[in-house]
Amino acid sequence: MPTVKMTVNGKAVSADVEARTLLVHFLRDTLELTGTHVGCDTAQCGACTVHVNGKAVKSCNVLAVQLDGAQVTTIEGLATGDTLHPMQEAFRDNHGLQCGFCTPGMVMSAIDLVQGKNNLSETEIRAGLEGNICRCTGYHNIVKAVKAGASAMQAGKGR
Repeated sequence: MPTVKMTVNGKAVSADVEARTLLVHFLRDTLELTGTHVGCDTAQCGACTVHVNGKAVKSCNVLAVQLDGAQVTTIEGLATGDTLHPMQEAFRDNHGLQCGFCTPGMVMSAIDLVQGKNNLSETEIRAGLEGNICRCTGYHNIVKAVKAGASAMQAGKGR
């Protein structure tokens, strides 16, 4: 079995994995980081979204061995101690979640979406989150949360 080495949430990790192990299963089963959810297993719902080298990636669609040497950030790696990332805070404060199943992937996608962009419109946010499915909220509060999170990030309250 190949050995995979990567940095996950700022910590070096190494493990022997089967070559066919998906990143989502490596994170959940090997590293016990269960905030990354398995939704559809076909890269359609976005519940498994993480950041790989700073970009949003659906972890059910990439093999762990493909990311040898990569920097991976999961939802667990966003907060600093008890201080939430501004996007996490915005989702909480703007009721951008209901059941919470899609929320980790939605937050990870939203952070990538707003990086380096100012004042995204509702239409741009909805289009940018197109690969993430929420079955509960109707997206109205998710869009509000993304706008608020983007503003907080731009104001220097987070990454």
